[in-house]
Order: sequence, then structure tokens, then C-alpha cells
Amino acid sequence: MEKVINSYETLFIVDVSNGEEAAKATVKKFTDIIAKNAEIVEVADWGKRRLAYPINDMPEGYYTVVTFKAEPAFPAELERLFNIDETVMRSLVLKLEYEAVAKAVAAPVEEAAAEEAAPEAPVAEEAPAEAPAAE
Repeated sequence: MEKVINSYETLFIVDVSNGEEAAKATVKKFTDIIAKNAEIVEVADWGKRRLAYPINDMPEGYYTVVTFKAEPAFPAELERLFNIDETVMRSLVLKLEYEAVAKAVAAPVEEAAAEEAAPEAPVAEEAPAEAPAAE
């Protein structure tokens, strides 16, 4: 039987009350867990940001988004691990409807194609100023 591999994306917010280094250590811990159980496509480290509303009386959090490919059982285990860790304020794991590799590779290709397709604006040459005719 063939293994089913799906594309997923997770966003998690880590508590920064113990400092940014402690938050980065928690991010590294979870990215290592994901790397051991799945194929990481992209890690977007958004860093320390202000929250839309306070969570546990904290106005800021450390945001990280990880796109990965895994078997269907792994996201449930990842959510369980997020819920156990007290430094993770919020987390979300989504199944992507498209291929994760296509997302990471297609964006630069589309931008390059758009730049090539855009016509260059003609450079208007200034006509030499004519002296007024003397009568």
C-alpha cells in the first residue's frame, strides 16, 4: 500500500516573557520535532510581534510559520505537543489544498515572468528649447 503524504502549514505563537532567546529555543524545539517526523518545505520566522488582543495578559508573542509534508497522523500529534507545552500561547495546523513545494517554487517564477512581460515605458526625449524668433 502506498503512503499518503499531505501538505500542511502550522502557525504557532510562543510566549516572550522569558526573553526572545527562550522563545527561539522553543521554536527550534518544534521545528526539530517537525523535521524528524516530516519534510520541512519552508520556515517563516516572523519574530516578535504585537498581538491583536492580549493572550494570558501578554501583549506580544513570537510568531513562526512552518510549511511541511507529512503523513496524516502527524498533525494530530503535533497539535497535542503544542497543547502540552506551556510556552506555546496559540497554535494552528492546517492541511493545504495545494502542493507545498509548488507554493515555495512558483512565487519567484511568477514574479520573474511578470517582470519580463511588463513593457518598458518609452523614455521621452526632451526636445531642445528653441529660442523665440526675433521679429
